[in-house]
Amino acid sequence: MMRKVSYYSRSFPLKKAFRISRGAKNSAEVVTVELIEGCLMGRGEAVPYARYGESVESVLEQINAIKNDLQNAIDNVNLNTLLPAGAARNAVDCALWDLESKIKGSPVWKLLKREEPKNVKTAMTISLDKPEIMAKDVTSYGNQKLIKIKLDSKFVLESVSRIRSVAPQARIIIDANESWTAEQLKVWQSDLHKMKVDLIEQPLPAGEDNALSEFEHLIPICADESFHTSEDIKRMNGLYDCVNIKLDKTGGLTEGLKCIEKASENNLIVMLGCMIASSLSMAPALLLASDASFVDLDGPFFLKEDVIPSLINTSGILCYSSELWG
Repeated sequence: MMRKVSYYSRSFPLKKAFRISRGAKNSAEVVTVELIEGCLMGRGEAVPYARYGESVESVLEQINAIKNDLQNAIDNVNLNTLLPAGAARNAVDCALWDLESKIKGSPVWKLLKREEPKNVKTAMTISLDKPEIMAKDVTSYGNQKLIKIKLDSKFVLESVSRIRSVAPQARIIIDANESWTAEQLKVWQSDLHKMKVDLIEQPLPAGEDNALSEFEHLIPICADESFHTSEDIKRMNGLYDCVNIKLDKTGGLTEGLKCIEKASENNLIVMLGCMIASSLSMAPALLLASDASFVDLDGPFFLKEDVIPSLINTSGILCYSSELWG
């Protein structure tokens, strides 16, 4: 039976502008893939990322280029030979897993012989802003146990100090999105360590991170823009202490599982990350949460309206739903 293949873009308006060191966004632009076999449908969602040269148009073109293969029932292994790591492969890979789950009548976590996903309390991300506004945003989340702060190279210590004063018990991740220099990191890390920052994510530009091997890390350093797939793990040794696994970077759950395995073999801390997107993007990543020391899957929390069913329950916890995916 030939599969029916559908792929389209969708825009999710945000509750308010979300800022990082590279700029701001007011909506989440996603690409959804639907694979239909008989009366069964598998779905996957991904976020094209301009930082890696992707756009909605380029991702749709990549999927269109393999439409015949998808109609003729390629599997996840063959997919990795047809598309490079990135958003297009992620959307298709996750749709393939969802469809296989429906065909076999078994959840994806069982097919993969993994633990059933548990309810997950994700980090909540604070958008880049003036220190006093960021501190106010932290208080709006209530007693949050894990906070991720988006920073550039301005007001770094003041921002963290203000946030620490209103959240004395919270674990804190700093995400600089490649906006610091090695000298700034060396100067700031002592004070940040005293303020009990747990992790610093991608402080240096990806092409300049060899400098990370030249000094002691008082706080673990996590690779994001420098790390995409399991092939990158070897280079992480001696530079980073942690890797941020995002399915939009790995090109799907299949490669995400390889990243988990390789990270463990190389004694790297695992952070599970996401782009701003709907619950459909988060659902496959929840299968990896039990292997992560830091879970940052708060993408749907920024949307004015999420997909239905949503993974977010009334307590702000992500709850896996096989009705949505897998």
